[in-house]
Order: sequence, then structure tokens, then C-alpha cells
Amino acid sequence: MPRGNQENSQTTKATLGLRELLLSGAFKPRERVPELRLVEELGVSRTPLRIALMTLEHEGLLETLPGGGFVVREFTRTDIDDAIELRGVLEGTAARFAAERLESEDELEPLDELCDELDLVVREPSMETFVEYHRLNEEFHQAFRDLAKSPQLSRELEHVLALPFGPPSALLMVRHATMSESWEILLVAQHQHHALIDAIRRREGGRAEAIAREHARIARQNLDIALENRQLLEQVPGSTLLRLPTASS
Repeated sequence: MPRGNQENSQTTKATLGLRELLLSGAFKPRERVPELRLVEELGVSRTPLRIALMTLEHEGLLETLPGGGFVVREFTRTDIDDAIELRGVLEGTAARFAAERLESEDELEPLDELCDELDLVVREPSMETFVEYHRLNEEFHQAFRDLAKSPQLSRELEHVLALPFGPPSALLMVRHATMSESWEILLVAQHQHHALIDAIRRREGGRAEAIAREHARIARQNLDIALENRQLLEQVPGSTLLRLPTASS
């Protein structure tokens, strides 16, 4: 393998491996990242690891120390609410762009097909359909972002989606599909999917933007449910980085 490709491969390996460790709870919030140990643990050299550390610092998962080195970032409820709101702003802009830049209704075919599949999924709440909803929901969000036809907006969204609780389906990973309250939220979300497609089809940019922003806020309701049951919250990647209120607060 050429040297350049080998270095890129090592950097990718280091970045993905380190991100997985952080989101899985391998390190506590505010804990210093042990660079020498990670070189051995991830099977990469120092340079790719340093690049990975800087990448994750840019994404917001790490913070730099004044004297050098990195610590794991701790997230508050406000941080998570802000990330959800920011995603809503960016996805709202994506929805508006999609409505304004739609050239043919044929471009909406992938969204229509995904929405039809989601309709079938939400009819019968179960663990199997819940997992399928998670997959289809991720594809739906990616499909309407693509319709925005804005590489610059996509790059900004990638930054927000890299944060814990940032992706639209992050809190769907909480395995509470059989809980009636949670399933009712999914039904509301699916109604918003239909409304979003309709707004884009009618080229109603302002309406599409408002629907997408409101749709993102559903994640807050899912977080409230998860916070009521810490066992559910522990199933969410990155939950160990969240500073939770104490019983006395």
C-alpha cells in the first residue's frame, strides 16, 4: 500500500476506534486521554492518533488542556438541548433548500418510498419494528438533507451529528419500544415526515423549515423519557458523558 494511503487508513482507524471508546464509556468525563496507551490499544502510530485526537476535539468530544493533551468532554442537559436545537436549525434549512431547489417530483421518490415503509413499521409496536424504524428514520433524514443540494450545509450537519445525542435516531436507541408514551411520539414523528414531504413537494420552503425544526425537538421528549429510567439511558451511545442531576438537585 502506498505510504499516503497507509497513513490515511491509520488515521481513519484511530478516529473511528477512539470515537467508539469515548461513546461506549471507556473513559469518564474530564478524564485525561492516555495517548501512549491508545497507540498500543488501537494499533496505530503516534501521528494518526494525534490527528484523531484533534478531529474529535473539533467535533466536540474532547477538550484541549492548557499544558497540552486532551480530556474527555462532559455534557450537560443544556449542551444536549442546544445540540438538538442546532440540528433542528440546520435540518430546517436543509428542508427549505430542498423545497426551493426541487427540480422534479421524481426527486421525492426515495422519500415517498421510505415514508411508505415507515407507515408499515409504526402500525405494530414491537422490538423488531422499532429497530427497523431506527434504520428507516436515519435513511429518511439523509434523503431530505441530500435534496438540499448543499455540500456546505452537509459539512455543518456532520459536525452536529458527531455529538452524543446529536443524530435524529440517537435517542431512539433507547429500547423502550413497548412503552405506549414512546410509541405515541413515533406516531407524531411519522405524521411530521408526511407533512415535510408535502411541504417540499408544494415548494413551501418556510413551512418545510418549520416542520423540520419542530421535528428535531421530539428528541427532547425521548430524552425526558430516558432520564426517568437510568437503565434505558445507559443504552444510548455517549450517555456516560452526560452529567446527570443528583437526587437532591
